Amino acid sequence: MTEPLDQVQIEAMLQASPFISFLGLTVQALDAAKQEIVMRSPMRPEFEREPGTKQWHGGPIASIIDTVGDYALVMFVGRGLPTINFRVDYFRPAIDTALITTGRVRRLGRTVGVADVDVHDEKGALIAIGRATYAI
Repeated sequence: MTEPLDQVQIEAMLQASPFISFLGLTVQALDAAKQEIVMRSPMRPEFEREPGTKQWHGGPIASIIDTVGDYALVMFVGRGLPTINFRVDYFRPAIDTALITTGRVRRLGRTVGVADVDVHDEKGALIAIGRATYAI
């Protein structure tokens, strides 16, 4: 692939996946020069840890981290990539907020790619970080 994907192309890929579409991810910004993508995911009742708390469960947060990390690399590869390994560290609860997630390419090799991901609430507080490795 020669040219990185643009926001419209990435949005179309996000919407093509039923699961990713359910996460509600939308591209807020992308910068191919910085190898960075920023996505937003709104809170929905299905993501709650306990009904009525508006607190995010860790599972959807992990899925968002994996997806945004993947798409930081997808921007350059042009297709979805299978996850090889994945880790997440949670720092504080996310309550009654959308998540703003930034994925950065750490390595884009011939066979393996690595992305680092930061998750913030809408006020800018760091909720979680993740790192994932993907098969190119």
